Amino acid sequence: MKLTPKGRATRQRIVEGAATYLRGTDPGTATLDDIRTVTRTSKGQIFHYFPGGKDELLLAVARHEADRVLLDQEPHLSRLDSWASWTDWRDSVLARYRSQGRRCPLAALMDQVTTTPGSVEVVTELLDQWQRRVAAGVVAMQEGGRVSTDLDPARVAAAFVAGIQGGVQVLRATGSTDHLEASMDLMIDYLRAA
Repeated sequence: MKLTPKGRATRQRIVEGAATYLRGTDPGTATLDDIRTVTRTSKGQIFHYFPGGKDELLLAVARHEADRVLLDQEPHLSRLDSWASWTDWRDSVLARYRSQGRRCPLAALMDQVTTTPGSVEVVTELLDQWQRRVAAGVVAMQEGGRVSTDLDPARVAAAFVAGIQGGVQVLRATGSTDHLEASMDLMIDYLRAA
């Protein structure tokens, strides 16, 4: 669907309003009427911008939240070229997850849209972008002579992303960031030793 600038702004306002609302509630219990009320939009507007209804809107919110995951790690994630920058990145990741606690909006949304076309694409793209940025940091450290060139940057980055996601799952279950912190610390220590 081709949107005018005003239409794009309205659609974005609906997505952002829904995302804010869903961060504070269980997406599975939210109705389109709840989202319509919070975003001050009519039912016609919701279906104009999201003809597929709730599933399409939740998928758009999941994309928005996936973008936020990476955006919240900036500028650190794009500058992993010194030990200080790796520590700053670690601290930004931990701060994000400490502030949201057990409530991981992206994970909760993805639990709701796992059968929606495009949901796998959202998660895959997020993980790919995340892994590429971490791998670029490993390469920068290798080029600076701070990390062994024997390391495979993509593999190290995959371990970081898997460790972070595992830590987030434990956080969702326990409310503690201890596992997430341990995973990141051990991976950074591994890089330092290489």
